[in-house]
Amino acid sequence: MNWIEAIGYLGTVLTISASAMSTMIPLRIIALLASCAVITYGFLIGSMPVVLTEAIQIPFNAYRLWQMMRLVRDVETAADGDLSLEWLRPFGSERPFGIGEVLFRKGELATEMYYVESGLFRIPEYGIDVRKGGIVGELGLLSPGNARTASLVCVEAGRALCVPYSEVKQLYYQNPEFGFYFLKLTSERLFQSANQKAAQAQVPEAAANSDVL
Repeated sequence: MNWIEAIGYLGTVLTISASAMSTMIPLRIIALLASCAVITYGFLIGSMPVVLTEAIQIPFNAYRLWQMMRLVRDVETAADGDLSLEWLRPFGSERPFGIGEVLFRKGELATEMYYVESGLFRIPEYGIDVRKGGIVGELGLLSPGNARTASLVCVEAGRALCVPYSEVKQLYYQNPEFGFYFLKLTSERLFQSANQKAAQAQVPEAAANSDVL
C-alpha cells in the first residue's frame, strides 16, 4: 500500500466514523475532515467525480456545524439568564391591569402565560413577586388538565403581554433559546413552590415545640 492509497483509506475510515457518531458537532467535524481526505485522494488519482461529490458536501457540513455551534452559544446565553424576551411581543397581546385585579385563580383552566412589562404582580399562595421582565403563568401549560397551580394578583398597576399557550408551544419547538429558558423558568418556579411549602410546614411544627417548652 502506497501513501496515496493510505489517504484514500483514511478518508474511508473518517467517513465511516462520522456515520457512526451520535453527537452532531463531532460528526460534522469528522465529516469535514473525511471530505478533505477524499478530495485529496481524488485529485491524486485523477477522479473528478470523487472530488466533485465531496466538494459539494463540504459547504453543507460546514453550515450545519456553524448552526450547531451557534445553538450551543445561544443556549449558554439563556442559561446565564441574559436572554431578552422582547421578541415575544408579536406573539401576544398587551393588556393593562389595575391594583387588586386578579389575573387568574388557582384551579382555573389555564390558556395563556404573561410577560410583565411594567407594574408588580404577586402569587399570593407563595408570596412571590413578579416584576418587569418576568414571566408567570407558564406552569399551567404543564399541569394536569392545564389547571392553574396558583393565583396571580396585580399589586401595582402595570401592563403585561398575554401569550396564548398555542404560541408558547410553537416558540418552544422553533426557538431553542426560548425552549431552554422556559425549562429553566419552570424548574425554578417548582423549586420556589417546594421551598415555600416546606417553610410553611415548619411554622406549625415550631409553634408546637414552643407550646411544649
